[in-house]
Amino acid sequence: MDLILKIMLVAVIIVQCIATIFAVRLVRTTKYNSVWILFIIGFFLLAVMMVLLAVSFMGDIRIKGSIFIILGSTVSLCMSIGVMYAHKLFAYIDRLNRRQELFNKRLLTAVLRTEEKSRGHFAKELHDGTGPLLSSAKMSLTALAAEKRPTQQKELLSNTLYVIDEAIRSLREISNNMQPQVLNDFGLARGVRNFIDKNIPMHNVKIRFTTNLRAERFDSDIEVIMYRVICELIHNSLKHSGCKSVNLSLAYDNDTLKLEYSDDGCGFNPSAMMDCGMGLSNISSRINSLNGTFEIRSAKGKGMSAAVKISAHGSDN
Repeated sequence: MDLILKIMLVAVIIVQCIATIFAVRLVRTTKYNSVWILFIIGFFLLAVMMVLLAVSFMGDIRIKGSIFIILGSTVSLCMSIGVMYAHKLFAYIDRLNRRQELFNKRLLTAVLRTEEKSRGHFAKELHDGTGPLLSSAKMSLTALAAEKRPTQQKELLSNTLYVIDEAIRSLREISNNMQPQVLNDFGLARGVRNFIDKNIPMHNVKIRFTTNLRAERFDSDIEVIMYRVICELIHNSLKHSGCKSVNLSLAYDNDTLKLEYSDDGCGFNPSAMMDCGMGLSNISSRINSLNGTFEIRSAKGKGMSAAVKISAHGSDN
């Protein structure tokens, strides 16, 4: 019986010491909160009590009962005060988590704004810099083509003009994709409609777009992010799903911008794709930066559907 008690005492001391070490390691996480320090003191004194008890029991050494009373009272006091004020510790940790979440959102918003600013800068450089150079080259070649020249040279000039025309068209398309002028000038609904009209001829997919938006304008962050999200969803459907039709609804109601999206494609596992593909994590991050919600439902062979809700005021922070 004594052996069992001794083993139990040793086991309790070991566990108590480990608990004390873990408590000390967590003190930085709580930013040296006074409530947690009380718990650490309690754990430490409890470990000391158990060591003294083991020494007294195993070594037949008499230790005054007053020492145990003092240690026990101190442990009880520390733990009791700690428990009574534990809600303050949890509230403090919750505030730290909210601050971290707010910082992450602000950082993400800054990254997205910087990304859009860079897109705009490159689009302007392409449109105002490279575009005029190609146009000047086209004018010069057109003037040369108007002169009387051998048939072989005319064919060469004609082919060169065709290549320059294609380069100008491609340049305008790239510039528009980087910073859609229609979106900037006429708003979200026109921007989405313009994107759909440009993509429909290249794919055998029917895209049905409905909206109650007319001339409403929103914060530039909201319009750009919603536009990028819609473009990403359409791109995913056209490239990956093998769908025949896409339904897209964009509505504004009660200061909330709502997007309902679905296709009849092959479907997928949303949880798996959120981490490794199709830009879903990027969509989720963009929506999260505006304090919006993003829900996606899909299964193999059953297509997919997505719902986005964003306050018209966006992120208040």
